[in-house]
Amino acid sequence: MGRKVTARDVAGAAGVSASTVDRVLNHRGGVDSAKEARVLAAARRLGLDRALDLRPARTLRVAVFIQGPQNPFHAALKRAIDAWNRGPDPWNLQMRVFHVPPSLTPALIEKVAEAGRSHDAIVICLPHDDRLVGALQTILRDGKPVVALATDLCCPGILYVGPDNRQAGRVAGDMMGRLLGASGGNLLVIAGHSGMVGHAQRIEGFAQVLAERHPACRIMRVAESLDRADLAGEIAWHALREEPLIRGIYNAAVGAMSVAEALQRLNRAGDVVLITHELTPDR
Repeated sequence: MGRKVTARDVAGAAGVSASTVDRVLNHRGGVDSAKEARVLAAARRLGLDRALDLRPARTLRVAVFIQGPQNPFHAALKRAIDAWNRGPDPWNLQMRVFHVPPSLTPALIEKVAEAGRSHDAIVICLPHDDRLVGALQTILRDGKPVVALATDLCCPGILYVGPDNRQAGRVAGDMMGRLLGASGGNLLVIAGHSGMVGHAQRIEGFAQVLAERHPACRIMRVAESLDRADLAGEIAWHALREEPLIRGIYNAAVGAMSVAEALQRLNRAGDVVLITHELTPDR
């Protein structure tokens, strides 16, 4: 009987590290697509895991509800989903993206319900709404998984994939307090959408840590941008003109560049702290 093939054998054959083989075979992500293809090919050739060749008998269809590409985070999600659809796929999944506005309507909720009837699973990034939860509960009762992405939904049975938004808000609040120093100051908070559980959790965490550690920092106004970058800039513009003593802005959603442009137009870029969550090439 020959020696059992190991991950190190596959690593040598594919020209990668053993940790890369581990990430690929355990579907942990973060591996370049070309390296991933080499690892899978080497594993099949050496017979490390014959299950790599076993795929579901039919394609499993996943409906993904995210915002349009004007939102940088959702644009990045769309690129990642497209890459998944093109790349090696041991699960035989096909992900179909539905671009939707951040605000719920009866027509949109019915679209989610219809997707639940015609697809095998749902991935969703939308505000919480009891009517939406009702549609998702029907999908769950049909035995189909529902994943809330980046922002949670108050719906028993769904899976949440995303950051700890409350802790993210606490980090933002601590950064604001440290940067403003002991004198603190008045703050403007820009929420994306009050129905987005993740946004509400960020602001909750932000306010909590200010109260605990930086009481001189005072939230004077919380405004909704409705996940519109242009509106975030307008909110900052008007707030700074009406309340010139604002010393910090926490933008919990999209529109950081628009807010920064408002600061520059008002010659406030040097004395107002801006903290944002967007991860883009600009930041």
